[in-house]
Amino acid sequence: MQELTLKYGCNPNQQPARVFMREGELPFAVLNGRPGYINLLDALNSWQLVQELKEATGLPAAASFKHVSPAGAAVAVPLDPVLQQVYFVEGVELSPIATAYVRARGADRMSSYGDFAALSDTCDASTARFLLREVSDGIIAPDYTPEALEILRQKRKGSYLVLQIDPAFRPAELETKEVFGVAFEQHRNNVKIDAGVLADRPTKNQTIPDGAARDLIIALITLKYTQSNSVCYAKGGQAIGIGAGQQSRIHCTRLAGNKADVWHLRQHPKVLALPFIPGIRRPDRDNTIDVYISDECDDVLRDGAWQQFFTTRPEALTPAEKKAWLAEVSGVALASDAFFPFGDNIERAHKSGVSYIAETGGSVRDDNVIATCDKYGIAMAFTGVRLFHH
Repeated sequence: MQELTLKYGCNPNQQPARVFMREGELPFAVLNGRPGYINLLDALNSWQLVQELKEATGLPAAASFKHVSPAGAAVAVPLDPVLQQVYFVEGVELSPIATAYVRARGADRMSSYGDFAALSDTCDASTARFLLREVSDGIIAPDYTPEALEILRQKRKGSYLVLQIDPAFRPAELETKEVFGVAFEQHRNNVKIDAGVLADRPTKNQTIPDGAARDLIIALITLKYTQSNSVCYAKGGQAIGIGAGQQSRIHCTRLAGNKADVWHLRQHPKVLALPFIPGIRRPDRDNTIDVYISDECDDVLRDGAWQQFFTTRPEALTPAEKKAWLAEVSGVALASDAFFPFGDNIERAHKSGVSYIAETGGSVRDDNVIATCDKYGIAMAFTGVRLFHH
């Protein structure tokens, strides 16, 4: 098929809308549902991300996309008991590819609500069963087992979007887009991200263990498909905080850092022990946890309000308890899609337990950034690669 008519463009008033190939066939097939314009932007960007993660790490990879930026991305690193509880998969047998998607979606469950899922490997029944219970708009993968496809076709009253990508497809070296009637053309961003980009280490601490190097590579590849400016925190084989589309880099660092802090706070014993009422919907539970962790905790615990969420009134998670919990965090990896212009980004990163950084380098203030890393014993690599994505 060379052309596909879409429901509409970015918005319902933008009709007609279609995708098409000037030469050859479309590199994907629609196995179920009807795609929209944004669905396909998410699908094609997320597929590139997981394909590159798999190539760089050798592990099955997954992503959770929303509005053309990832909410989460991960590779198949086994889940410990705490994360099994945090991700609501206690006692569930997960395949490697399902584990990767559970991690990707768990990075920022609120942002992943209504996501587009991407898998580097065949979608199996384990992954499909997890998706069946979550709010998601669609999925892209190179293949599906018959059982997985049958499960996914039950989702959203049969309208769940299922796309099969041709993993052998390679786009042309030149890519074009049109804005306001003006055509833009550029060489596609096929820069290879692997351990080689971490070789230049200008800081006093030059030690980046294998696990941290893997996390930096995950963060960098994630940023390659995140709307710029962007910053990504990663740990344990997954993104834990992504700041996308900010005009100021320090705002990216703060936004992503706040998300990383929430990811860590979700593992606090008080959060794990919250007495939710039986049958509470997962989105309601996610939203309630987010408010409970935030400075608005009193809102959910005020007289009477807690009863719609909890069987008994839980104790608040105090600012002092949050500060103490986050003070114990370390070993976090941080990547930026361009250079850090000031040391304030490092100061903020340190507050979220960052021990390893990968950034482009080349700022006139590199000396200040390096000195701030040295102040905290952070190991930093200058990649020499800028990863703007628009």
